[in-house]
Amino acid sequence: MKSTVEKLSPTRVRINVEVPFTELEPDFDRAFKQMATQVRLPGFRPGKAPRKLLEARIGRGAVLEQVVNDALPSRYSEAVSAAELQPLGQPEIEVTKLEDNEELVFTAEVDIRPEIELPDLSALKITVDPIEVGDDEVDTELQNLRARFGTLTGVERPAAEGDFVSIDLSATVDGEDVPEAATEGLSHEIGSGQLIEGLDEAIIGLKVDESKTFTTTLAAGEHAGKEAEVTVTVKSVKERELPEADDEFAQLASEFDTIAELKESLVEQVKRVKRIQQAEQIRDKALEVLLDDVEVPLPEAIVKAQVDDALHNAIHGLDHDEDKFNEQLTEQGSSREEFDADNQSNAEKAVKTQLLMDAVADKLDIQVGQEDLTERLVLMSRQYGIEPQQLLQVLQQNNQLPAMFADVRRGLTIAAVVHSATVTDTEGNVIDTAEFFGPAGGAEADESAAAAEAPAEVEADDADSDDEAEKKAKKAEKKAKKKAEKKAEADDADSAE
Repeated sequence: MKSTVEKLSPTRVRINVEVPFTELEPDFDRAFKQMATQVRLPGFRPGKAPRKLLEARIGRGAVLEQVVNDALPSRYSEAVSAAELQPLGQPEIEVTKLEDNEELVFTAEVDIRPEIELPDLSALKITVDPIEVGDDEVDTELQNLRARFGTLTGVERPAAEGDFVSIDLSATVDGEDVPEAATEGLSHEIGSGQLIEGLDEAIIGLKVDESKTFTTTLAAGEHAGKEAEVTVTVKSVKERELPEADDEFAQLASEFDTIAELKESLVEQVKRVKRIQQAEQIRDKALEVLLDDVEVPLPEAIVKAQVDDALHNAIHGLDHDEDKFNEQLTEQGSSREEFDADNQSNAEKAVKTQLLMDAVADKLDIQVGQEDLTERLVLMSRQYGIEPQQLLQVLQQNNQLPAMFADVRRGLTIAAVVHSATVTDTEGNVIDTAEFFGPAGGAEADESAAAAEAPAEVEADDADSDDEAEKKAKKAEKKAKKKAEKKAEADDADSAE
């Protein structure tokens, strides 16, 4: 077989392949064996008919067609490997010459990964926001914790922001009832915004057994997107009573003895959340810096496929009615022109990011280990709420394992880019990225850190005397008893109401 490659653009090639018929003999053998099992000839058992009789029965043209169809994929793959190309998507194959007993000639046009000139990663500079914890953020966490241990008490007054209500709902569209929108005894926290738009405003000020009708747009069901007249009736109103933020509450709600210790813990909790947010910003900034610095030729067909896929997903719920889709965009204060422009921009950025990450991964020789794949599988299984083995089967059935592998490799690549770069906050402080992007020293650094911490842990264990252990046990028992009593009181109060 002979093959040559023409470069049509930085991202597309045409492969010209010439295959002599002598090389197709194994393909003819396979084709005749398959036909022999499908065609019955008198006097011959299935699969045993001679090639000449089969060819006479089926026709030379049909035999050639099957041989060519079977041979094209393997010869295309062979040509790609010989030229060391990295195809993107499926090729467009055209048979340009087929002379029986002489040669098969075909061309294959396909998008390929372009050559990308990468910068010196050690010269990259990433700047992100510093971590700052405000008193109001800690107070919010404390309020949320108090709310978890609060009790609900019935009140005889109009409903207000923050109250818990039991409500009945009904709705009509163009004067006709909407059965799926009717419900009774629905629990709702006023101000949570978890139900339909306009509901909280309608409930505020209503007393028990009072009703109010308001207009809103239905978000789901047969009448999704239509205006409806919704009537809400309040059946009960309860307010939440919060425990005092004192030492007793700290002992009830945590392992700490004082409210001051609990607040210190909440400060660390807020810092932890902000460190996670900062890590996400570092990751995004690393990509942003690379995308700005590197020129990446874009394969048009791949970008178009992304654009078409996004449009398909957007209008799928509207029965692919583009007029309805355009109306929906107008109602949202947008337009089809804005959607198409954003869709094109997002697709180009997504393709550019994937190509760039793959190029960096190749340059750094990023390898994905079994442990990396297992970790991602476990994380995804938690997100979907199914067992890892079950998720693995789903991914295999839908041929999604290669995509997961590529995603994991790109994640490892981003971590490597971050380690190579200089990362600081806007105040000039160098940020240690090891917590969320792994240690720069790899596994050896992990082992050294574990070995350094081990003696301290042993000494701490030895320092605990039997008396101290007994005191800790009694203290834990006391806290558990308090929590149980508190829960019982709350349950009794709810039952009485």
